[in-house]
Amino acid sequence: QVQLVESGGGLVQPGGSLRLSCAASGITFSVYAMTWYRQAPGKERELVAAITSAGGSTNYADSVKGRFTISRDNAKNTVYLQMNSLQPTDPDIYSCRAHHAYIPRLNCWGRGHQVTVTP
Repeated sequence: QVQLVESGGGLVQPGGSLRLSCAASGITFSVYAMTWYRQAPGKERELVAAITSAGGSTNYADSVKGRFTISRDNAKNTVYLQMNSLQPTDPDIYSCRAHHAYIPRLNCWGRGHQVTVTP
C-alpha cells in the first residue's frame, strides 16, 4: 500500500524554524520526484518546493526562496522541508506529493500536516 506520512509540524513563533518530514512506503522512492505544497484556509493550494528523484535539482516558490530548503534521503525514503524565518502569513497546511519521474499518472499525496505560526 502506497503511503506518504508527514510529520514535524506544530506551533512556532514568528521567525522560528521547523523541519517537516514526509516518509514514503509502498513505492520505489528513488524514482519519484517529491514536492511540498501548502494551503491556507479558503485559498488555493500552492507549490512550495520540489526536488528531483535523485535530488540533483530543486525548485522553490518565490515566497520561500532563501527561507526554505527541500532535501531528500533516498536510503530512508524520506523528503524534508527545512523552514526558517516562518511568518504568520505562511499558510498552515503542508502536504507532500510523490510523482513518478517517468510515468506521470503515478502520483500520490500525503494527508497534510499543520504548521501554526503565532506570537
